[in-house]
Amino acid sequence: MNIKLKKDERIDDLEYKDLKIIQNKNGFCFGIDAVLLSDFAKNIKKNSIVMDLGTGTGIIPILLCGKTELDKIIGVEIQEEVYDMASRSIKLNNLNERFEVINENIKNLINIYEKNSFDVVVTNPPYKKQNTGVINEEEKKLISRHEILADLEDFISISNKLLKDKGEFYMIHRPERIVDIFSLMRKYKIEPKEIRFVFSNEENPPKMVLIRGVKNGGQYLKFRENLYIYKKDGSYTEEILKIYNK
Repeated sequence: MNIKLKKDERIDDLEYKDLKIIQNKNGFCFGIDAVLLSDFAKNIKKNSIVMDLGTGTGIIPILLCGKTELDKIIGVEIQEEVYDMASRSIKLNNLNERFEVINENIKNLINIYEKNSFDVVVTNPPYKKQNTGVINEEEKKLISRHEILADLEDFISISNKLLKDKGEFYMIHRPERIVDIFSLMRKYKIEPKEIRFVFSNEENPPKMVLIRGVKNGGQYLKFRENLYIYKKDGSYTEEILKIYNK
């Protein structure tokens, strides 16, 4: 398919089922966190209706369309330029019937979709509170990394409104925010059910945390085995290679 690229854009091969994605080399490109979240959520049930909050260039929906038998996934992206890249990636991968992207703030979703209408919500939200951490002056990266247009509570509260009873919630975030995450999940009746810490290697503390919750689920939390990205020699672990289909 002939897809027109804009200045500084490129097409990256995801090396999985011939899937590809359009990215801007000067903007915010997807990282390993999105890949790990799509793998963590790969057991989504057949024919599920899924919402991806803060989809960026659409990496998570594209991978989930390859890894699962979901019926439909809707990605929400507030930045128009990034939304446009995701829209063209849908066409590039011939995913028009399974993946839809809208240019919207997640805070407005309840005015667009019916309550309790989604089987699954996935999200890789901004990790940092506003006015914290190293500030990147480029607006696209700032919005992607800092809670400027929507904060953690917004992501979890809207998930509660969108999810059906016993619907599943998947998130990747930073371990230092885990108290906030669990507190807000309980507040909005999304019970944490499964957690997995992600480490760069065995010598360092965890850098990411994967969380699965269930709306109105029972109170039982399962700890999955730790996930290590690198071996001692700096090469990828076998599990990471498997996730990347190598």
